[in-house]
Amino acid sequence: MNEAEDVLALWFPPGLDADQAAHGRMFQFWFRGGANGAIAERFAGTHEAAAQGTLDRWAETPRGRLALIVVLDQFSRSLHGGTARAYAQDAKAVGLTVDGLERGFYQQLATVWEKTFFILPLGHSERLADLDRCIALADALVSEAPVQVRALYEFSASQARGHREVLARFGRQPHRNAVLGRTSTAEELAYLAAGKFVHQRSFAG
Repeated sequence: MNEAEDVLALWFPPGLDADQAAHGRMFQFWFRGGANGAIAERFAGTHEAAAQGTLDRWAETPRGRLALIVVLDQFSRSLHGGTARAYAQDAKAVGLTVDGLERGFYQQLATVWEKTFFILPLGHSERLADLDRCIALADALVSEAPVQVRALYEFSASQARGHREVLARFGRQPHRNAVLGRTSTAEELAYLAAGKFVHQRSFAG
């Protein structure tokens, strides 16, 4: 079984902050499916163990909790995209984030990118209060980001605001409706037909 540091070594390799281009490639790895092969090959069992609660001990340290959040939040979407299982661990991931913020674990993380993934479950939530908290934290991270990659974290913060706008409009994320067995309203169907989804926006910088 992989351990927390194995997850973090995959997700945060050395040199990813060399310049904007290198960090931009990591955004493709993280958010556009670049990591899918490695996750499926090496971490499917780790994800299953995390979902069953057998890796909860990871949450006892800041870095261990970060790894558990990445597995529950990100690996779920990678391994089970297009199905309800992609979202099945969201509530647990949000709980780990909120509790980790209260314990001061977030503040102990070393980099902006680690902190971004620690709070990302808040951005995936369908509760406005969680999105508001995510936006405040993401905005604060922009000033912490190294100058050469700061534009990418400005984009990240704008993504959180975009998700909030959709949530405020519909009370949920309509692009999830079909896989979650939810009936879309007429307004949601029009939004879905337009196909302009926040999570599919690309960084242009």
